[in-house]
Amino acid sequence: MLSEFLNIVFSSLKLDKNLYKNNKNFGEAAIYFAGLIMILDGIAGAVAANTIIKTSIGISGLTAILTWLVWAIIIYVIGVKIFPDKDTKTPFKKVLIGVGYANAPGLLRFFAVTPDLMIPIIFLTQFWILAGLIISTKQILNKYA
Repeated sequence: MLSEFLNIVFSSLKLDKNLYKNNKNFGEAAIYFAGLIMILDGIAGAVAANTIIKTSIGISGLTAILTWLVWAIIIYVIGVKIFPDKDTKTPFKKVLIGVGYANAPGLLRFFAVTPDLMIPIIFLTQFWILAGLIISTKQILNKYA
């Protein structure tokens, strides 16, 4: 189970589009893996922010979960409900999992332990997450087309 989780994290870090094509990555444990990535991403963000201002780790974890849900809802509504392809039948759960997986680069924020590293690492990981979201959205929404 741990090796499967680490494989998902490293595939996401590599921006591997096959991560989102392989159905075994969307099994029963997938929602828990995506949720764990999001919670750890929130904690990593709190660790990075604590180099400058004090932030609550619990609030950061909760904020990460809420952000995960908001991004997934926005992508689902726009990509599946408002502007779907002819045969787009992607379930919300797949979008939710894909958004969670795409946030794996945020785990690198644990390395922002000094104020000098915080801004470059957060900047880099945010663009990395955006690239992952673009890849995951494209792969998930076009999978059934």
